Amino acid sequence: MSTSLETPRTGERTTTVPSGTPSDLPPRPTEAELRSMGKTEARELSDALFERLGGLAQETHAYSYVRGTIIELNMPLVRFIAARFRHRAEDMDDILQVGTIGLIKAVDGFDPARGVEFVTYAIPTIAGEIKRFFRDTSWPVRVPRSMQELYLTVARGSDRLEQELGRLPQPEEIAEDLHLSVAEATEGLVAGRVYRPSSLDALREQNTDETGSALLDRLGCCDPGIELADFRTAVRPLLARLPEREQKVLKLRFWDGCTQSEIAERIGVSQMHVSRLLSATLSLLREQLENEDAPGWADEPEEAG
Repeated sequence: MSTSLETPRTGERTTTVPSGTPSDLPPRPTEAELRSMGKTEARELSDALFERLGGLAQETHAYSYVRGTIIELNMPLVRFIAARFRHRAEDMDDILQVGTIGLIKAVDGFDPARGVEFVTYAIPTIAGEIKRFFRDTSWPVRVPRSMQELYLTVARGSDRLEQELGRLPQPEEIAEDLHLSVAEATEGLVAGRVYRPSSLDALREQNTDETGSALLDRLGCCDPGIELADFRTAVRPLLARLPEREQKVLKLRFWDGCTQSEIAERIGVSQMHVSRLLSATLSLLREQLENEDAPGWADEPEEAG
């Protein structure tokens, strides 16, 4: 049961207080009040509520009411910490939900008598809960926590040795550097393949010191000259039927690599005129290539007599 408190004049709903809640408790802030509340004000109210919470029995309505108010009051802290992990692939709603669990644990475990601010205690608790969520859910195959920690140790050591040696280190080298047995180093490497399977496009030769070439580098590709061969066959008769000046402009531009200004100097016109010639000629060729019924399409040019 709960009772809605209303202002006498307007009848607007301001807050909801559970039945049986002591009258000396402050009303729970509304959503609008929470959004407009500053950090200092929120911390002062949170500290006051923690003091009141310490004197209440956990099975009472008052305890649940005060505890719930503290959690709602500190939800911006969860959103702030969750924003640090927005680059992760997991859905933000899931991260917020896990962060809220961390906040609840922080509220239940906080002791004001230790002289530490709640924010100082809550931040690592919330962040740790979120990190634990990533550690437990980001593995495609469930592996023991000890194996996950071994993988992290071996992965960091392997990366450092690879930078020093200029090649992939062998399990024996990793074991010696990290003061592990060869079996433990091997287990860490195997666990890494479970956590992050190797891509077919990033193969490495496991039994040599040399890195293997990527699969994409070993695949064949289409020869661009094949497509150009068809184009040349189709456009040759069309080029032969162009006026001599247009043929010369195209040759200078696309075969000799001349700029429009250089072409203009050679044929004695302005650069703007060369630009118009090129545009009109290319448009004509494009139209004729798209229209197979155009005169001269794909016909062999006549031999000059």
